[in-house]
This record gives sequence, C-alpha cells and structure tokens, in this order.
Amino acid sequence: MTITKWATPESLRDLLTELVSWKSITLSEGERHFPMKLQTKLQGLDYFQKHPDYLALHDADLRRTFLTALYKHPDAKDTICLISHFDTVSTEEYGDFEALATQPEELTEFLVERETELPEDVLTDLKSGDYLFGRGTMDMKMGLVTHIHLLEKASLEKWPINLLLLTVPDEEVNSSGMRCAVPKLLELKKRHDLEYILFLNSEPVFTQDPNDQQHYLYSGTIGKVLPAALFYGKETHAGEPLSGITSPYIASYLTREMEWNRAFQETSFEETTPLPVTLQQRDLRMEYSTQTPYRSCALYNVFVMEQSASEVFDRFEQVANNAAAKINQDYAAICRSNQVDPIGEVRVIRYEKLLAYATKKFGTEFVDTVKADVQFHDEWDEREKSLRITDKLMIQCQELAPAIVILLAPPYYPAVNSSGDELVEKCVDFVRQRAKEKFNLSMERIHYFNGLCDLSYVSYNDSTKGWTAFEKNTPVWNDSYTIPFTEMKQLDAPVLNIGPFGKDAHKRTERLHMKNAFEEVPVILEEMIHMMLKKASME
Repeated sequence: MTITKWATPESLRDLLTELVSWKSITLSEGERHFPMKLQTKLQGLDYFQKHPDYLALHDADLRRTFLTALYKHPDAKDTICLISHFDTVSTEEYGDFEALATQPEELTEFLVERETELPEDVLTDLKSGDYLFGRGTMDMKMGLVTHIHLLEKASLEKWPINLLLLTVPDEEVNSSGMRCAVPKLLELKKRHDLEYILFLNSEPVFTQDPNDQQHYLYSGTIGKVLPAALFYGKETHAGEPLSGITSPYIASYLTREMEWNRAFQETSFEETTPLPVTLQQRDLRMEYSTQTPYRSCALYNVFVMEQSASEVFDRFEQVANNAAAKINQDYAAICRSNQVDPIGEVRVIRYEKLLAYATKKFGTEFVDTVKADVQFHDEWDEREKSLRITDKLMIQCQELAPAIVILLAPPYYPAVNSSGDELVEKCVDFVRQRAKEKFNLSMERIHYFNGLCDLSYVSYNDSTKGWTAFEKNTPVWNDSYTIPFTEMKQLDAPVLNIGPFGKDAHKRTERLHMKNAFEEVPVILEEMIHMMLKKASME
C-alpha cells in the first residue's frame, strides 16, 4: 500500500510550516537555497524516485534557480501548469520578534502575549483560532503547498492528465524567475510532447477593501507600467535663483499632472484600475550645497488592463508636454516680472532620442561604456540603473537642458485576461457552484487579480507589438532586464488564479485562513481538475 505524504489537512499544515521556516526573502541566500531544499523533499515521492529526470532545477539569474516537477501520464498531452513563487518580502517590520516571522506556530502563539499591540480586526482573527500567522503563509507558500498536494495525488492515482509544477524566485521585485522560466516551459513542452491547456496560479485572495471577507477567484491579472522621468534644469547659486531653473520646480509640474490622473485609468468588466501615483521623487545630488539642484528624478505607477506599454508611454509623453507648456508659461511670467531673460524653455525628450543624440555626439563605444559603468554597481536595482544611465548621458548633453527626459523603468507586467475562454468559464462556474454546495463558501469572480503576479508572462496576445516603446525607452533593456515577448506569445493557454484566503500580505500581521487553505481550496482544485478530465473525455 502506497503511503501518501501530503493528503490530510494536518500534513498540509506541517508542510506549510516547514516551507515557511525556509526563509527565502527576495535576493537573499535563503532564496537561493529554497529550491534545492524543495527538490530534496520532492525526491522522497515514489513518482520522482521512478522518474528522477522529471524533477529539475534550472538557472534563473544572480545564482538563483527555479524548479520544475512534472507528473506525466503516458497517454496524455493535455497539461496544466501550476505556477507559484517561493520568495517573500523582508521581515524587518516584525521588530523585536523578527526571529519568529518564519515560525508560524510559535508566532501565532506569541502574538497572544502581544495582543495589546494588535489592531482590533487582527485581534479578532487571532482569538478566533482560524488563522495561522507568518511571513509567506499567505503570500504565497500555501499556494505552492497546494500544488505539491495535487502533484502527489495525481501521481498516486494516475490522473489521465499532465501536471507541471513550476515554482520560481523573485516574483516580489522584478519577476525575473518567471521571465527566465518562459523559454524553459517551451523547451519542456517540446521535449515531453505537452499541450498546455491552463496556467493555474494559486496566489492568495486579495481583499478589495480592509473589511472585505469575500472569497475570490481570478480569470486574469492586472498589468503595471512604470513611467519615469529625469528632470534637468540649469544650475545657479541660491543667491541668484533666476540665473537658472531648479529640477524640483520642473518635477513638481509633471508630478502634479501625473498624480491621480484619470486619463490613465481603465475600466474593463466593470472593474477599474487604481489611479496613478508617484512611487518615488528625489534629487540625484547626494550632498548639501548652495548650488541649486538641477538633476531630479521620479517614478510613477500606472496599472493597466488593456493598454500596452507603448500606449501608456504615448500618453505619458502628452502629459509631460502639457506640464512643460505650463512650466514655460509660468517661468516666462516670473522672468518678465523680475525683468530678466529666461535661460530657455523646458523641452520633453524620449530616452530613445537622447540615446541617439549621445551616440551621434560621442559614438557607440562611449554609450556602451556608460551603460557598463552603471551595470557594474550591483548595489543598484534596475530602476536606479535606468535613471543613472539616463543621467550620465544627459550630463554630457547639457545643451539639451532644461528638459524632461521620459523613460520606462522595470518591471513591466503586461495585463492578461482569459474571461470568456470556454475552459475558464467552465472552471469558474464549477468552482463557484462546488464551493457553495460542499463548503457553503461564496466565491466571486474578479476579472483582474489586483496583486500583480507571474501570470503576466504567459498567454500574451498583443498583436500590435505594443511593447516596442518599452524596448526602446528602457535604459537597461537587453543588459540586465529583458522580457521574452515572442516566447510568451507561444504560451497561449488561458490563465486562472485560485488560491487560499488570507489577510495583510506584506504586513507583520500576514495570516492565512486555515480551514480554507488546508481543507477547502485543495479539494475544490482537485475536483475542478477532475471536472476538466470528465469534460475532455466526453468531447
């Protein structure tokens, strides 16, 4: 008789607490070690002892790896790809009990002693006994645990379908793990004669407002574009302010135009994207001086549903031109009232135009050296590198100032939506009905997952090459950041996200609803797959 490892709620809880204890903060050594530990654990399954080649680690970037585990039925081509990430955000906000952040059982008990420090809603959940606290319990190691459970059960019961588990690093920062995994998915498809019919993620339920208790499933995921700007003024002494123009003055106009700008907002399926907001605005000069600041930068967050990167960038350019016109009008009026001549008008320059100008002025070798010097700084992330490359080019081309140089910074998450797909609609209807019948659980469908996830890099169907502005205006493109757009288009199966209910992702009160995670969602997903098999056999 075959003994199952992860078939009961108790065993799933044990597995989750073990995986959470493997601290795996993005860009940490723990993140590098996690997939190796998981590979060792999965090697204990009978199936992978018989088929060791179906369990493998693959190179990502920065000495990180991602893991694939394939259950393959000898007579099946149809394949469900189970996608998850194993990295987590940092744990420093736990403060003096940070050591317990990845020890869910101990942390949950400990919080009882600190109940006076907890908000009322958190205290209510803690006292209910329904929640397990800890970093990664919700986002998203429980999703990975669920996929492991499905993989084991399929292998033992010989389900007539293929399941490919894919778990990746670095979803929380740049999704580099998933971007690296896309070509490997195509390679595995060819090698094992797979036909991807569904990309199933199990990111947790994200509430729509602080008091939301509703369970959701998602038939798509929202996208994100990160427009950025470098503001170049003309330096002067603080005692002669009108002999120059400060970069903060220029920046203030664009930020005012961008912040909460409804022109960037989209509505689809009666769902609306959040308004754009400034994520960062700062001076590029590090030291204090009575020289006025003339180099500043800003990053703006724009969520998308149907817009491409090129469409967002075109709109961003229009907004920047509007801001520049207002700057020039106000600046000219100030100069007239003070009887001084303006030092010039602020212009808007796309990064691709700046790059072409600098290349013509100094040559390709100079530009390549600038990029290489910036890339040498491992302590800078992709956003900082993008801004620094632009700055180093502009500092050699100050005849173009005053100016707003617009660019795009990583990461870029394309929006993906499979609402209306026949298989997805069947799955949505089945899950909602079965959850209600079996667990009296109400599940509502949302068309765009609002937490950003790795599903953005599959099922990409842009036919207009709407990514071209991103390639041309992202300074780190093809050096330290790429997106496999062509390969993504070949992964054209629909997407679905069904995961456990939890609260407070990325907070020290992150917690997972245990009954939903250990008893309800695994059963619902298993029955959904069997429903898919039954439908397929009847067709």
